[in-house]
Amino acid sequence: MGKFLKKDCISAYESINPKFKLLGYLNPITGILISSFYFIVGGWIIHYIFLGLINTQIIDFSAYFGTFTQNSVPTCLFTLTFLFMCIFFTARGVKKGIETANKVLMPIFALILLFLVGFSLTLPNANLGLEYMFKPDFSKINSQMILAALGQAFFTLSIGMGVLSTYGSYISEKQNITKSAYLIVLADTLFAILAGIMIFPAVFAFGLSPGSGAGLVFVTLPNIFAQIPLGHLVSGLFFALLFCAAVTSGISLLEVPCAVFTERFKLSRLKASILLFCLISLLAVPASLSFGILGDFKIFNKNIFDFLDFVASNILLPFNSLILCLILGWRLKVDGNLFFKNTFLAKLFEIGLKYVVPIALIFLLYVGLR
Repeated sequence: MGKFLKKDCISAYESINPKFKLLGYLNPITGILISSFYFIVGGWIIHYIFLGLINTQIIDFSAYFGTFTQNSVPTCLFTLTFLFMCIFFTARGVKKGIETANKVLMPIFALILLFLVGFSLTLPNANLGLEYMFKPDFSKINSQMILAALGQAFFTLSIGMGVLSTYGSYISEKQNITKSAYLIVLADTLFAILAGIMIFPAVFAFGLSPGSGAGLVFVTLPNIFAQIPLGHLVSGLFFALLFCAAVTSGISLLEVPCAVFTERFKLSRLKASILLFCLISLLAVPASLSFGILGDFKIFNKNIFDFLDFVASNILLPFNSLILCLILGWRLKVDGNLFFKNTFLAKLFEIGLKYVVPIALIFLLYVGLR
């Protein structure tokens, strides 16, 4: 849609049918909502980079993480710092900002990841972590696992938030998006596997329980780093790795509403970026404070951070993707032969777009809202 229509996500929907314009607005709204809680985690990462560099001695990482997230002023400042870093590249435009950031940060990301993978595999009992990761346990396959897997796919490939459509509008007519899709899925899966090889052998080497989310990243892993020689340097490298990944993802999130402001509302890049900074700050600061002074403020029994996460992840991402599939599959009737030279793959693409993916997304919405 992005490549062929060459428009921001709202204008693209509107050009298909004026009635679809409101559906197009959901994409930048989703990006802003995700940014408002995602950038808080980015702020935590910055703080933990400093912890590694200055070799801070911490005994109880669980207690430290809880105290840090409840400390309102520092967490807000780190959140706004991370937001500013991402906005800086967005304001500079596609060539000078986004492409430059990716060309610099992604090679650094790859080098640090490979180093940490090699380091993790040298630890004792690393084989237990590899067994945990690669030996299948079919008893764990249920609706919640499928929901988690699909949710991970949405985030890791930036699906359902207008990022791919927006970036697609910038590429040339000669660009083979089928080849790009293959490479993206292959590279994304490879890096995910390497990240697992980096993390789980280290977890099992020190007899810790593998967790997920913030507990794994900000409690379990720092606890591991503290027990190894020069662990503070390894910790600094690990969180630098996360920082590279988080910044490039953050820039993608910001580009969608930025493109809407510049192309549809004719704002300059600088003005659009300043407006975005203000809008996201209005949501991110209260969400950051929801771990501290606003902890008792609940929306449907969720704090502000969790509520924003729930609305974006469980509702908007699958709903936006469902709408996109239905519009492309049934309204535009996209021909798979536009993308695949192989007629069999072309037919599979059409069937997937019209039937398989929408059914899966309806299931995802149902499970996510239960």
